[in-house]
Amino acid sequence: MRSFDKATAKYWCEWLEVGLENTPAQETWRELEKMVGTYFPGRGTLFEETYLEGMAQGRAEDRTALILRVLEKRGIDVPETARERVTSCTDLDTLTLWFDRSLTATSAEELFADGPADPA
Repeated sequence: MRSFDKATAKYWCEWLEVGLENTPAQETWRELEKMVGTYFPGRGTLFEETYLEGMAQGRAEDRTALILRVLEKRGIDVPETARERVTSCTDLDTLTLWFDRSLTATSAEELFADGPADPA
C-alpha cells in the first residue's frame, strides 16, 4: 500500500475492513488501520467511528465554551466546581440544556437545578 497516494491507500484499507466483516481478522486489521474520512459511510469502519467521535467531542467542547462565555459576558461568577462540571460533561443534550439555561440564569448553580438527571 505504500506505493499508493494516501487517499487511495485509505480507500483500499477501508474496503478490506468492510470485506472482513465481523471476524477476528477484522479486529486485527482495525488495529493496523489506526496508523492510517471514510469511503463507506454507515458501515461502522474505524475511520468512520473515529471521525464521528471527533465530531461529537468537538461539538461538546464548543458548547462548553459557549456556556462559560455566556456566563462570563453576563457577569456571572463561575466557581471552580461549576466550571469543572461543565467542562467534564460530554453529553450534548445536557450541554444544550445548560446553554439554554445560561441565557437566563442568575448564578452558575442554576444551570444544574431542577432538570433531567445529568448523564455526565
